[in-house]
Amino acid sequence: MKSNILKVLLFSVLPLFFINANDKETKVLVGEIKSNIDPRTNRYTKLLLEEASEKDYDVIIIEMDTYGGAVNDADDIRTRILDFEKPIYVWINKDAASAGALISIATDSIYMSSGASIGAATVVTGDGTQAPDKYQSYMRSIMRSTAEAKGRDPKIAEAMVDEDIEVDSISAEGKVITFSTQEAIKFGFCDAELNSIEEILERQNINNYNITKYELDSTEDIISFFLNPVVSSVLILLILGGLYFEMQTPGVGFPIIASITALILYLVPYYLNGVAENWEILLFFIGIIFIALEVFVIPGFGVFGVIGLFASLSSLILIMLNNDMFDFTFVLSRDLIASSLSVFISVFSFGLLVLFGGIKLTDSKAFKKIALNETQETSKGYVSKKYPDNLLNMKGKSFTVLRPSGKVIIDENIYDASTSGEYIDKNKNVIVTNNEGSSLKVKKA
Repeated sequence: MKSNILKVLLFSVLPLFFINANDKETKVLVGEIKSNIDPRTNRYTKLLLEEASEKDYDVIIIEMDTYGGAVNDADDIRTRILDFEKPIYVWINKDAASAGALISIATDSIYMSSGASIGAATVVTGDGTQAPDKYQSYMRSIMRSTAEAKGRDPKIAEAMVDEDIEVDSISAEGKVITFSTQEAIKFGFCDAELNSIEEILERQNINNYNITKYELDSTEDIISFFLNPVVSSVLILLILGGLYFEMQTPGVGFPIIASITALILYLVPYYLNGVAENWEILLFFIGIIFIALEVFVIPGFGVFGVIGLFASLSSLILIMLNNDMFDFTFVLSRDLIASSLSVFISVFSFGLLVLFGGIKLTDSKAFKKIALNETQETSKGYVSKKYPDNLLNMKGKSFTVLRPSGKVIIDENIYDASTSGEYIDKNKNVIVTNNEGSSLKVKKA
């Protein structure tokens, strides 16, 4: 009798465990890919999946609407998705072309909205022309292997890349495959036509769920701000200006601090987003070293100066581009133009600053706050060094290189002197244009 009662109780309570199990809330994280696939998208998906792992989300859904982008970044995203332990679904809400198709095929389930499309994965260069066959071959390979990994037809995946691959009853030779929603369902490249995240969860028999839309934190917003070409241009101007004014007024400190700060703000965002490579950053510092050698060690502005200037400016351009060493096949023309303009506008503005802003800078309130303004009077124990007034308009020779400061020799006496920015080599004829008491202003005679 007791045994029968226990059995009745057991079978009465057991369903409650199943109900509680089914009532467990499913944590869903939703991300978006709605722009060109580039290092920024690559970093975004990396952070998305890291968030999913750290906060133990059960399901990840990526809403897709892209015409493609960089193959190397798409390959990184694909690999990350394939290696992820939790289920990842993609919802193609209009387009998954080229690199977008590759990423979609890597997910566990593909859903498409009405009127959506997937395919057309031929690799193209930055100007829109078809890339050489070595790139097509690589894309065919990863499309095929990804389709195989997810149980989809690898030949169809290859035919999305190569127009020479003919698939019976699907595509004729000379045309790459692009599927509409219904075509993708028919040939196994879409699980269903659905028009919302909620419909996807319902199809997966997930009724109790909590949807969180992934948003980049404030740090990432700040990084994105500094990736703006206009902001980059201002930072480059601060880098150049800080270096120049530190050389003009050594020991002040503020210009070089401003320059270093601007350099950090310029480099770090591009480096974190995978755009700036180590060798590009190294190239910038090599250029600075060459310029320093030219200014402080080697007289004249010759080979070292030109090489240093070219290396530094080139690196500033390269840092902003998604190039592969010196291969610019997939660099968009507009990106190349934007980065080049940012650097050259900065250089032009720097030139204007040197020509018209140098004198005003020393008279500004900000400069006076960091400069020594106390009068060193003899009554306080200071000893003055004042050059004779009759030196004005006298001629002599440069005793050292003037860049722009140095020394000159007049009537066998050596004096401190400087030019108004002009470079004068050693042992050249000069004339005194102004006597500033403890220093002479000179120019070429």
